[in-house]
Amino acid sequence: MTFDPTLAALAEEAKGWRRTIHQHPELLFDLPKTSALVIEKLKAFGCDEVVTGLAKSGVVAVINGKLGKGKTIALRCDMDALPMSEQTNLPHASKVPNMMHACGHDGHTAMLLATAKHLAANRDFAGKVVLIFQPAEEGGGGGRVMIEEGVLERFGIEEVYGMHNEPGLAVGSFAIRSGPIMAGGDRFVVTINGKGGHAASPHLSHDPVVVMAHMITALQSIASRFTDPFDPVVVSITYVSGGNDKALNVIPAAVQIGGTIRTMQPKTRKAVETRFRDVVTMTAKVFSAEAEIDWRPGYPVTVNDAEKTKVAVAAARHVAGDARVDDNYPPTMGSEDFSYMLEKRPGAFIWLGNGDSADLHNPAYDFNDDAIIHGVNYWLAIVGQQLAAAEK
Repeated sequence: MTFDPTLAALAEEAKGWRRTIHQHPELLFDLPKTSALVIEKLKAFGCDEVVTGLAKSGVVAVINGKLGKGKTIALRCDMDALPMSEQTNLPHASKVPNMMHACGHDGHTAMLLATAKHLAANRDFAGKVVLIFQPAEEGGGGGRVMIEEGVLERFGIEEVYGMHNEPGLAVGSFAIRSGPIMAGGDRFVVTINGKGGHAASPHLSHDPVVVMAHMITALQSIASRFTDPFDPVVVSITYVSGGNDKALNVIPAAVQIGGTIRTMQPKTRKAVETRFRDVVTMTAKVFSAEAEIDWRPGYPVTVNDAEKTKVAVAAARHVAGDARVDDNYPPTMGSEDFSYMLEKRPGAFIWLGNGDSADLHNPAYDFNDDAIIHGVNYWLAIVGQQLAAAEK
């Protein structure tokens, strides 16, 4: 595909927006500066509607095509940063202590803004484009909150599309797969209540540390012995707490463990939670202890609709050519709250190449500005395909 020369200038402009957002990262639902920038730009572009305050700091813009009636599709980006200290030493590095855009949401926001500017200026499509600027993807479930507040029904959204940058994938390349593309992720904290005592007399206690050791080992059997090896499951214990290093002759009365569970199939997710509860409860019981489970449901499995995946692949190939589009990309065990939207509407989530950069959530990461024009062209290709005017 030959790029519209005006898009190169637009991508350069978006680069500036991206770096401004990068310097002023904000977390979860509290995005006053980011939302204000987005709102200012969308109004200046002449969008037909700019709606604010969804999920506190979310913004939705509506652009109507000039080619008559058609369906309504949504393009979604995320806007929030992470509670991390940046270590890039770049001129546009974060100016806010302990906050940085380590997942590229600054780039996602800039690309969707550039798309909005082009669409508002040209409107060469039939129907309606809804642009969703979502807060709180990083653990806050902003997508779920926007759905609960009626974003899909309020704007008559029929299809939804999302995009995320992918370090290690060449700039100008795209990757996607039909079906599950990202895992569901749940978290847990288990409190093991035993009976404390003197370390010299363990027979008079119900040692929760021993229970914890057995429990950690037993939980690993969920992935190795309970589930199909071709159905990925990851159980990770990432938190252990108990006892006192100033009183090493004391068996504590209680200890805690915590961690995450990742699954790729909705039915497996439910089965693994049931198995987890059984293993925890019964392991504690064997040692005359009790276990309290604090189960913290996370994002669902991100599942691409089969037909809309074909739409996304066709758009990506139109932009990048066949050789630069992988339509059978391996799924990742990371999680993404665009999954909530895909549970409610057919759509697809695609990876955009970020080149040879640091990994996501790494303090040395930075979104690759060279990817902006490819992301914008992808969004425009989706609109061009799905909202083409009917032939007379």
